Amino acid sequence: MLQQTRVSSVIPYYQRFLTRFPDVESLAAADPDEVLHLWSGLGYYARARNLQRTAQRIRDQHAGVFPRDIALLAALPGIGRSTAAAILALAFGERHAILDGNVKRVLARVHAVRGWAGSAAVSKKLWALAERHTPAKNLASYTQAIMDLGATVCTRLRPQCPACPLAAICIARRRGMVSRFPAPRPRKNLPLRQARLLLITCKHRVLLEKRPPAGVWGGLWGFPELPADRDATDWCRMHLQVSPQMQSAWPVLRHSFTHFHLDIQPLRLEVPEPACIEDNAARVWYDFNSPARIGLAAPVKKLLAALHKQAGESRHDTHGSLHFAG
Repeated sequence: MLQQTRVSSVIPYYQRFLTRFPDVESLAAADPDEVLHLWSGLGYYARARNLQRTAQRIRDQHAGVFPRDIALLAALPGIGRSTAAAILALAFGERHAILDGNVKRVLARVHAVRGWAGSAAVSKKLWALAERHTPAKNLASYTQAIMDLGATVCTRLRPQCPACPLAAICIARRRGMVSRFPAPRPRKNLPLRQARLLLITCKHRVLLEKRPPAGVWGGLWGFPELPADRDATDWCRMHLQVSPQMQSAWPVLRHSFTHFHLDIQPLRLEVPEPACIEDNAARVWYDFNSPARIGLAAPVKKLLAALHKQAGESRHDTHGSLHFAG
């Protein structure tokens, strides 16, 4: 959970997750929808899917016991070289160097390593430094300490250099160039993609579809996506065998990913009761009165909240076209 997410954001998720899945076996056997539901809001949902896949491999291929071999550990879904090293150092006190984002920043500043830490050449230098500084004893303490140093003292913005135990040997500080290390990721213009999502309601329910396991929001539940060359009314006739009673376009919602921006055009439709198909593995009618425990991406949760609010307002409007219960 701490990969790509701040500690303050993680804590409540971590507590709920461990309460529901206290061991490898319970996570391995869980319904994937429940795993994604408990992850909803943390983003980067491949981490949740990989976490469960890893639990299943440990159960099925390693007799439920975490492997102690770093190569076997790094081969598990979602666990790379640094994460595998951190697990072995923190859990078992074994000597393995780690290089997460915080450690990269500390080492880049202490040794004034020029260049973006994500490049192959700079990464090679930082790994060599990480190996050199990793001690032979007290591995768990050292590993936690250097991560915490980067997270709380040697921060990206406004580092607390006077409080840093490495201040005396930090080359970047000596040169007055702390802010220049490590170099930022080279800027590039992110491409823009567009998507039309159908917000199809039937009384107090809204139609959701399960997305493919790979790609944007893989494995999560979301609104049906309307191809660029299709008409919303035609889609409803083909898939629900009914025409929507009303239709309106909501304001475009932009959601940014690491590699692109996505402009979402929500299209609001209402269909009559006879069109309410039964729930199945690919589609469900999400009930505002009894929300399902399923994985939802942040923009979907935002649009659901807006629908729910609109439903509440429409209950008091006798001339409105929406009539949600509850």
